[in-house]
Amino acid sequence: MLRLVISRLVSLIVTLVAVSLAIFLILEVLPGDPAAIMLGTAAREDTLAALRHELGLDQPALVRYLAWVGGLLHGDLGQSITYKMPVSTLVGERMAVTLPLSLLAILISTALALPLGVAAAARRDGPVDRAVLVFSQLGVAVPNFWIGLLFILFFATWLGWFPAGGFPGWSAGIWPAFRALLLPAVALALPQAAVLTRVTRSATLEVIGADFVRTARAKGVDRGATLRRHVVPNALIPVTTILGLQLSFFFGGAILVENVFNLPGLGRLAYQALNQRDLVVIKDIVLIFSGLVIVINFLVDIGYAILDPRLRSRA
Repeated sequence: MLRLVISRLVSLIVTLVAVSLAIFLILEVLPGDPAAIMLGTAAREDTLAALRHELGLDQPALVRYLAWVGGLLHGDLGQSITYKMPVSTLVGERMAVTLPLSLLAILISTALALPLGVAAAARRDGPVDRAVLVFSQLGVAVPNFWIGLLFILFFATWLGWFPAGGFPGWSAGIWPAFRALLLPAVALALPQAAVLTRVTRSATLEVIGADFVRTARAKGVDRGATLRRHVVPNALIPVTTILGLQLSFFFGGAILVENVFNLPGLGRLAYQALNQRDLVVIKDIVLIFSGLVIVINFLVDIGYAILDPRLRSRA
């Protein structure tokens, strides 16, 4: 197991370095003047020269890359050109919204998908199975921003149960902050829950048809105990893999959902930075999103090895 963890850690570090290099090359080295992109083609030459000096664009590319990575390692993400403040401060404030939103969405998605997928497989071709299939098809077909708009119309405007948008801040209390995040989290979770439900159903059906499950039933183990002891633990192995792959969609989907609900999160900051051409902020946010996905996939790999002893023996 230790060898597996070390191997995955090395892979994680190599991937992070490759991603940081790709982001740097795309935004700062490929043809095009980053200063002109940020200020527009109508900017005066002396203003462009001042911004190039401020961004360090008059330095060699290798020096700029090492300075950027060195700053990241020390927690210095640079200075936002638009907001005139450290990017680390901006990211810290926005992460307090995006991180709980994404975690709540992951929790809702998993809590919905696992029981529904197992229940559908256990009652194959029955009413429960058909209802779950309809839910999963609808969830896959409808985008999360459209679900968010419907939630605003129904639960916020018509029923008045939840705020239509905005975020009061954690200083206002846990319940007001939770109410503001619940509808966006459900809108973010439903499409991924639909996909995960179908995967859980298929994995459970495959395990139910295995010889060891039929043997357990033949020995007199009741249906519920068979599902708990033999079917669900084995079906979780492919489900864990898919869940790890889905995590990138949760962080990416937060960009749309945060804009629909006017949440001051990292996704909304990325959208505003794109509109304002603040390449310093864009570069850091892309790396943060990428880094989060890489680290979470590392944790999923370790969890996958814990669930499947064959992977530990191979490592």
